[in-house]
Amino acid sequence: MPETIPSDSGVIRGKVRFTSMNEQTVTAISLRLIEKYSRGRKKKKLTDEYLLSAHEVNKIVEVPKDESIEVDFEMSFDLLKSRMDQIQEKNFILKGIVSAAKKLKSVKSEYRLEVEADVVGTALNPFDKKIIQLD
Repeated sequence: MPETIPSDSGVIRGKVRFTSMNEQTVTAISLRLIEKYSRGRKKKKLTDEYLLSAHEVNKIVEVPKDESIEVDFEMSFDLLKSRMDQIQEKNFILKGIVSAAKKLKSVKSEYRLEVEADVVGTALNPFDKKIIQLD
């Protein structure tokens, strides 16, 4: 998966790699794109998380012992835009003011892709997270 994804593309393409010390059977793969939106400073800092997209790959994948198997995925997403983002996009004159206000309030978004695999015979399903950049 590329490190940076164009935010206007609306699609994430990548591969999930499975490796195991024993033979395993994966029955499904769950993917979630989450935005961590933080603003404020020190004690007044607020953080919210928003689910931007969820995708399920229902495919049985046999993972042989000590081998890697890759599964391709494609997932669409829509970014959530705050009122300030909407003003910044539409009004050329206010763009600089909104940008300065965001810096003053320490507004920041971080995006992560979480992947969880349903594996036959395991109590805890394996999962992984990756921070991605949207530009």
